Amino acid sequence: MVHQIASSLDVRNRIVRHVRIRAGDLVPHELNPRVHPDAQRAALEALYVEVGFARSLLAYELPDGRLKLIDGHLRQRIDPEMMVDVEVLDVNDAEARKLLLSLDPLAALADNDTDKLDELRRLTASDSDALTNLWRGIGEAAERVPKPRREPKPPPEARSQWYVLIECQDEANQLELLRRFLAEGLKCRALLS
Repeated sequence: MVHQIASSLDVRNRIVRHVRIRAGDLVPHELNPRVHPDAQRAALEALYVEVGFARSLLAYELPDGRLKLIDGHLRQRIDPEMMVDVEVLDVNDAEARKLLLSLDPLAALADNDTDKLDELRRLTASDSDALTNLWRGIGEAAERVPKPRREPKPPPEARSQWYVLIECQDEANQLELLRRFLAEGLKCRALLS
């Protein structure tokens, strides 16, 4: 089932609070599929030395009040005594599994603007071999993987389509009608001229 988002007003904000907690008090997710090689750990530790802690971990609250990790397992394991900032979500177990399965792969789908990446690397220095190697490797893996050839899709069969265009008073009226029509099961979308 595909859900279409009509506007940013339809997206629920699931962030309920931020807390500062001892890393070792967080519950690792038992289905976390990510493994963290030594090179990744070394690069993160070097970043902690050169910059510091700069990204919250992501968790949700269990019925007993403990926080269970969705993202940040390596950061949690580096030093269980470190106080870390955690973004707490109001999600259930099923939604947490969806996030656990999606966050890193979604980030990995991003491409790089090679000119900006080269400029960023040129302007950024580190005394850490781990960070230098990490930065050097950005984009290299994607360049080594051959791009799949896509066979051209045949043009879709021509079919008749009928539309109704409704002029709205303003954006609020447009959103109200769009929500109503979607709730009625109508296939519709917002347009702006």
